[in-house]
Amino acid sequence: MNAKVLDVIALLEDLPARGLVRGQVGTIVEKLDGDFFEVEFSDNSGRTYATLPLRASQFLVLHHDLATVA
Repeated sequence: MNAKVLDVIALLEDLPARGLVRGQVGTIVEKLDGDFFEVEFSDNSGRTYATLPLRASQFLVLHHDLATVA
């Protein structure tokens, strides 16, 4: 996966201990060690309601531009 800082992601699993559910959208704010990324979740007003480290396997990077398929 080529995830990078400021990529928009969607959760692939529920994280009930953090009040997050599959499909919630967040933003990568920092690349951590290994395949971990710090992800911030904010409401429509820009208020952060969760920030946590996630493994790359726990999210999907969302793409807003046309992608070419090989």
